[in-house]
Amino acid sequence: MKDGYGRTIDYLRISITDRCNLRCMYCMPEAGIPYLAHRDILTYEEIETICRALAQIGLEHVRITGGEPLVRQQCWRLVEKLRVISGIQTVALTTNGILLAQYAQQLVSAGLDGVNISLDTMDAAVYREITRCGDVSRVLAGLEAIQQYPQVTVKINSVLSGTNWKQTAISVAELAKRYPVHVRFIERMPLAEDNAPVCPQDDVLAALQTAYGAAQPCEKPMGFGPSTYVQFAGFRGKIGFISAVSHKFCEDCNRIRLTANGKLRLCLQSNQMIDLRALLRQGRIDELIPTVQEALKYKPQAHCFGQRGIETACMSQIGG
Repeated sequence: MKDGYGRTIDYLRISITDRCNLRCMYCMPEAGIPYLAHRDILTYEEIETICRALAQIGLEHVRITGGEPLVRQQCWRLVEKLRVISGIQTVALTTNGILLAQYAQQLVSAGLDGVNISLDTMDAAVYREITRCGDVSRVLAGLEAIQQYPQVTVKINSVLSGTNWKQTAISVAELAKRYPVHVRFIERMPLAEDNAPVCPQDDVLAALQTAYGAAQPCEKPMGFGPSTYVQFAGFRGKIGFISAVSHKFCEDCNRIRLTANGKLRLCLQSNQMIDLRALLRQGRIDELIPTVQEALKYKPQAHCFGQRGIETACMSQIGG
């Protein structure tokens, strides 16, 4: 698949639910959101149909997201369906980790290739404050559980905030020293009217090098997304950065997103969406491929973070 700027699009992020068992401050209002009705959410079979069509024109990598994907019943059934589609090379999952210990075995048996665990702090009190209800010990239990399956690539996604962000970064990075996991620091994206400060990549790296010594850049790509990685001596895993604000990477964007209600979203921050659910439920499956190919011509060249008035939504409704 090619977009209007000649970029190869081979990565689809699929939100399978807008529901979540946490209320993270940068993701969802404390009171929650009006949830989609069950009938409005794509079935696993509908998602499979979309992915089979896109695999014919170059889809290679799929990531299952939410909301929190593990709150949807039998999430591993979708992993099984996607993993056997010809052309799809990897199926991964992004989770907050709260339910990971409970479902790790089923997910791995279904063929899951990778897990990204969201973890913004190691401090139990701070974690509860950020998530408004979470227990960090359950996330760490999920991390321990997935370590039983070395064939699964594990990454930690961390969004830094607050005045103590340097110590937070150092303590979260320690996980890559203790475990064979990769820790990525994600710059907080200024969605909607969010005025929270961003912790720039260069500042985070400087803080980590003060604590752990000089980092060596990693030339070999670590995955299929926009992360850049460094290696610290004595670490079992690598440290990565996803820096959409300070190190804009739109020129290499290879992804599109599918929302839980079947809208193909061409850019995380854009409101350009195509209703694929309507095609499916009207029996117009043969129109999926040409519809997506035409839509890709209009994928934005770059995001416009910082420009007020641009439509955004709660991250839990987009799929991140």
